[in-house]
Amino acid sequence: MKKPIVAVVGRPNVGKSTFFNKVTGKKISIVKDKPGVTRDRIYCDAEWCGKAFTLIDTGGIELKSQDEMWMHIKKQAEIAVETSDVILFMCDVKGGVTASDIEVASMLRKSKSLSY
Repeated sequence: MKKPIVAVVGRPNVGKSTFFNKVTGKKISIVKDKPGVTRDRIYCDAEWCGKAFTLIDTGGIELKSQDEMWMHIKKQAEIAVETSDVILFMCDVKGGVTASDIEVASMLRKSKSLSY
């Protein structure tokens, strides 16, 4: 049986890389208060509560940006979403749900990985 793949996605600076490092127990992803530090998909095997899986850290999704860098980051996140078995959508609890969060959630609802 193959290990499930879990993609961690959301808008920039909501704690995706911090969460990824905590769950994997390694400081693999760079954590900064500056958006756009994580640009590609970062994979690491992990185990939580006795369950083994592969976790993918992704860059923050900026759906409305036409900047080439943000478009690349979005494409990398889309690949992670499409290849994952589980999508973990992260929001910033301190800032609350934003319009950008709602837009990203709408995009995720349309992905093939999502099932009800």
